[in-house]
Amino acid sequence: MRLRNIPGADEAVSNSPWVIQDAETKKGKWSEVFGKDQPLYIEVGMGKGQFITELSRRNPEINYIGIERYTSVLYRALQKRELLTEECGEEFPNLRYLCVDAKDLPNFFGKGEVDRIYLNFSDPWPKERHARRRLTSREFLARYEEILADGGLVEFKTDNRSLFDFSLEEVKESGWELLVCTYDLHHDKELMEGNVMTEYERKFSNLRNPIHKLVIRTVTQNKAYIIWKKFFR
Repeated sequence: MRLRNIPGADEAVSNSPWVIQDAETKKGKWSEVFGKDQPLYIEVGMGKGQFITELSRRNPEINYIGIERYTSVLYRALQKRELLTEECGEEFPNLRYLCVDAKDLPNFFGKGEVDRIYLNFSDPWPKERHARRRLTSREFLARYEEILADGGLVEFKTDNRSLFDFSLEEVKESGWELLVCTYDLHHDKELMEGNVMTEYERKFSNLRNPIHKLVIRTVTQNKAYIIWKKFFR
């Protein structure tokens, strides 16, 4: 992905009090960073931050971390946050950011430290040779499994049918439990209750593109043992 360089973005991200610079040292200690021992939800590839900012506003009892690899994009999220604070007086104390590559997530979070992971309109990486870079590939699912708590969830939304079908196959091959699967989220009244739309979601929905969503969780050790006992004993 090629992104336009924004003058001052690197400096702004480096100096922001909301962007954690030494994330490796916070592994296993994120509750101390927030000053509250609360569930931790992260969004991988948060873009300009509309989704996770709204979640943090609605749910002060949850800690949130937005993860974005590109400083130019994260810079826009910081600008939006500052504008909201100026206009509405909201501080979003339960929201922090990391400017890191998602493939390194296990370096920043301890086993069982994350309760939920959001993936929204991720880069589809359409070429087959780039399949491992997709955020729903089995390689990334293995990384999520390293940091998720028992019963932790991954929620994924996209308008890309090919990526969604690929993701379902990867979930199946990786042994995750599929809890929710819809090819038309916005026409499912139950699933739309409490749905927070991303910028892309609103854009694609206005174009009448169907939005696909899945929710998965890892099979816990006890459940995995029951399955093994049932089929292999």
